[in-house]
Amino acid sequence: MPIPTASFRKIVILSGGTAANSLVDVFNDLIERNNCTLSYIIPISDNGGSSSELIRVFGGPGIGDIRSRLVRLIPPSNAGILSLFNHRLPSSPQAASAEFLTLLDLTSRLYRPIPSPQALLIRSILSHLHLEILKRTRSPSSTFNFQSASIGNLFLTGARLFSGSFESAIYLFAIIGGVDESRTAVLPAIVSNFTHHISAGLEDGTVITGQNAISHPSAPTALPESPTAVVHSTTADEPHPPSYPPDVSNYQSIEDATLPGSLPTLRPSFLTASKSHEPPLPSPIHRIWYINPYGQEMHPSPNPNAVSAIRGSDAIIYSIGSLYTSLAPILILNGVGEAVEPGPRFKVLILNGSLDRETGGYNAADFVKAVVECLEGSSSRLRGNRSGPSIADMGALWERGATDVAAVVRKYITHLIHVDHPTAPAVGREVLASWGVECMRCYGRKGEDGKMRYDEKGLGQALGVILGRRDGKEKGERSRRNTITD
Repeated sequence: MPIPTASFRKIVILSGGTAANSLVDVFNDLIERNNCTLSYIIPISDNGGSSSELIRVFGGPGIGDIRSRLVRLIPPSNAGILSLFNHRLPSSPQAASAEFLTLLDLTSRLYRPIPSPQALLIRSILSHLHLEILKRTRSPSSTFNFQSASIGNLFLTGARLFSGSFESAIYLFAIIGGVDESRTAVLPAIVSNFTHHISAGLEDGTVITGQNAISHPSAPTALPESPTAVVHSTTADEPHPPSYPPDVSNYQSIEDATLPGSLPTLRPSFLTASKSHEPPLPSPIHRIWYINPYGQEMHPSPNPNAVSAIRGSDAIIYSIGSLYTSLAPILILNGVGEAVEPGPRFKVLILNGSLDRETGGYNAADFVKAVVECLEGSSSRLRGNRSGPSIADMGALWERGATDVAAVVRKYITHLIHVDHPTAPAVGREVLASWGVECMRCYGRKGEDGKMRYDEKGLGQALGVILGRRDGKEKGERSRRNTITD
């Protein structure tokens, strides 16, 4: 998808999928009120849900977060397309396969509100995907599982396979959905037709492989009775190589898109991943890195269009979402830190309204540290230090004087927005102020799960205060009803 080139103020938003989707209306309002263009940069390391089955059979990037954002950007005037691309097939594999066939023969009710030219184009892409599925079927050992598949994911994959280009697939999705590309771009953090997985190293030496296992652990789909996520340890005192549940190892005998010899934990599908229950990690996350299919650390380069968007932006916003599985996979890419440091004037971290499995016990300063360490590592690798700054070096940074710390932090974060609630990370204003980070507190509202959500109007006002509006209001004007500055 091309980056907007009109002479507007340019804002870049780094985020994952689900959580940040709740703020899209805020960001859309930002476009109108501040005469902006937006570029969303989104990671492709998701290997859970229906994306995991597409990865197993076809390889390619994790597309769930990209699809989620594109669907969220479809205007209400295209309600039919929105409904189709947001639809999921039934949870029964047999019923899901039967419903998919109705999309091929145009008998699906989902086509009724869609104009015929668009419906026929969508059917053509899904038919191409179906042909690719049939070519890869090795019954009974390997067949495609349509269970709970997202139609948007299926379309994006079919378009990528047809065109040979992930960016072309995103462009086609946006055009059919009516996304205004002159003002909004959705950019994958990495442009690739290959899968990119991540691993997390915990402070106790444990390594967890795959985004799904890090963030929302679940058993492989073929083994619903297995309750635990697969983790292995690389501590020095481990006497034996990691072992895997038998059903995970059984995937080794299936011919699919996974390269022979790949880590067994990267082969299964995880169609039943749940975000409702997340057991705590055994130890805090130490760092995140990319791995190849054999588990070796690698350092991929970011999408050049994403780097250009960051360098040319007036502001960058680190949105809410999973710190280590949504933001970190973008921030650690080679050279992203080098783009952020001299590029945008405003660098705003929107703090999560609650803590999750990845950030249990964190306060605001811990979030800031994690972002800075990821970006410092990215910059260091671009300068030739292949592994990035050592852990000892980064640890020593926070022990230095406030002036030295602020000189590093301000390269990447200038403002922090937060809600004040017991479920939210605690904000030590004095510490953050000594690091050069300006804090702004927003009112929030409690969701059905008891966690705090940002009040959309209040968050929009806070961003307007930071960025300065172009709708006739002076910078610094704010409503005490929704926004409080600290």
